[in-house]
Order: sequence, then C-alpha cells, then structure tokens
Amino acid sequence: MSFLDTLAEMLVLLVAIACGYAANRMGILGGETDKKISKLLLSITLPAMILGAVCTGDELPETAVVLEVLKVAVVFYGMEFAFALAVPPLLGGTPGQKGVWRFTLVFGNMGFIGYPVAVALFGPEALFYAVILVLPFNLMAFTLGPLMLTGARRFSLRQMFTPTVAASLLALILTLVRLRPPAAVGEALEFVGRITVPLSLMFVGSLLAGLPLGNLLVSPRLWALTAVRLLVMPAALVPLLHLMGADPFILSIAVAEMGMPAAVNGSLLCMEYGGDADCMAQITFVSTLASIVTIPLVAAVLL
Repeated sequence: MSFLDTLAEMLVLLVAIACGYAANRMGILGGETDKKISKLLLSITLPAMILGAVCTGDELPETAVVLEVLKVAVVFYGMEFAFALAVPPLLGGTPGQKGVWRFTLVFGNMGFIGYPVAVALFGPEALFYAVILVLPFNLMAFTLGPLMLTGARRFSLRQMFTPTVAASLLALILTLVRLRPPAAVGEALEFVGRITVPLSLMFVGSLLAGLPLGNLLVSPRLWALTAVRLLVMPAALVPLLHLMGADPFILSIAVAEMGMPAAVNGSLLCMEYGGDADCMAQITFVSTLASIVTIPLVAAVLL
C-alpha cells in the first residue's frame, strides 16, 4: 500500500473523530449519552464484531498456522508488557496517567485500525492472521485493561465476566476447534459489529470536545509515549521475531499491528470503570494523528 493510500485510510478515521467532536459541540453527544454509548459498544456491538470476524470468510487457516500465530502472539504481548513496566516510571505523571501509559503500551488499536491496514498491506488473506493475533488482545484488554487503568482498588472479578470477554473466549475456541455457526449467524454478527468502529471513534471525538486541544499538541509526555508506541516498539519486535524463526508473512503482519495507535477501547473502559478518561482520549487522538505518517513509515522501512 502506498503512502497516499495509507494516508487516505487514516484520514477517514480522523474524520469520524471530528464528527464526534462536532456532535458534542452541537449538544447531540456528551454526558449521559456518552455513557450509554459506551455500554452499547462494550455489551453488544464490540462482542458482535469479535465473533463476526471469525464466523465469516471463506475458511480458517489450518490449526498448525493458528498455533504459529499464537506463538508469535506470546512474543508480541510479552514485549508490550515489558515496555509497559519500563516506560511509565520514566514518563511520570499521576497514578491515573501512568495507568493510561501502561494501557497504551500494551493495547494498540489493532482491531479498529489494524484490520483494514493489514488487508490493505498484505491482501484479504491477512485478515484471518490479524484476527487470530488480536484474539488474546480482546481477552486481556477487558480483564487486565481495567486493572491497569483504575488500579486494584477499583478492580473486581466481576469485570472479567463481561460480554466482550465471553465473546473473545468463544471466538478463540471456535478458531482452535475450527467450528463455524450457520452463515446467517455470522453475517448477522458482522452486520451489527460494523457500527463499532465509527461509533467508537465518534465517542472518542465527543470526549475530546471538552479538552483544550492546544495542550494536546505540545505535551512532551504524550508525544514521547506516541513515539515509543508507534516507532520504537515495531522496530524492537522485528529482531525478536527473526530470532524465533517466525514465518515472514506472519512476522510482517505482527510488526504492522505493533505500530498501531492507542486502542479506542481504553476510552470506553475509562468511562465504564472510572479511569482517567481525559488523558486516555488525549493519547488516543495524538497517537492516531501521528499514525498517519508512522504507519506508512513502518511499512516502508521495516517490512
């Protein structure tokens, strides 16, 4: 995919964020409406999107290929957790901000942005590999994610039993045992799940409407974290996957996914569980804005 093609893909996402920002200013979004949208996304549309991704398409890869992707995922997420332990103490900030730093380093926007980028870079067959790589993300983001963002004081085991976690577990089981529901079920789930991406991005735009945007563009912490998330981590992953002898195709997809901006899910979780929603919205906006340039750069230099 050329630089201009990638730029166009990213601008579409930014337009959705801008629409949410405008809707808040017009009084359509914000306040209780945002809270209800958060619950709608987490309880219905996101689980539908997760299941729809593995219930549609021509066929799943062989079990050996699935296990190879999951082996790469162990290195992938292990490296992210290592960065999450090392970087936040260097950046400093409030406990809530450090929670955001940790979440951002572990959870990139691999689903909402990573899927279309993987398909654009490597073709339609890359979608299944990306979906399998993201399955552990879905499970961890909605179990460990709230713990990272809010701390143990606000964490309970009840948070682990949510529709999104259940959908992630079911999707992983369906993939490993190679089961498919009837085609109509997969199509229905995919249809409902399609609204997740634009609605989530508009939700982030609404959160940003109450923030001083000028401060976003001059914050050294936000830009330092963005550089680590978008450039340093993809560059660090390449030699690790080469050392383990990863398949070149899987390696390329994993490196591209590592270069994604902060996950939109973070803002949903902050709204749901009481994290620093303003800070999470800020890093989501800044990293998504910067990824317009960095994703093509990663693809040109590392892949």
